[in-house]
Amino acid sequence: MQKINVELFIPGELKDEPIICEMIKNFKVDMRIVEASFSTESGWAYLIIDGDKKEVDRMFEFLKGKGVSVEIRS
Repeated sequence: MQKINVELFIPGELKDEPIICEMIKNFKVDMRIVEASFSTESGWAYLIIDGDKKEVDRMFEFLKGKGVSVEIRS
């Protein structure tokens, strides 16, 4: 298990998609939303994710495939 601080940048065209809900339902990770802000133009979320490296990597691939930018923070 690894704990990762992550910032997501979500483009406006995804504003109606339940991205974070899909992350929780489809991947075996624990997630805490530290802070988030969304508007009609874009959104961002600062998350702490805890999970198996393989599962976290699979989730990151899902996000990148959707067009979500992922930045790992220390």
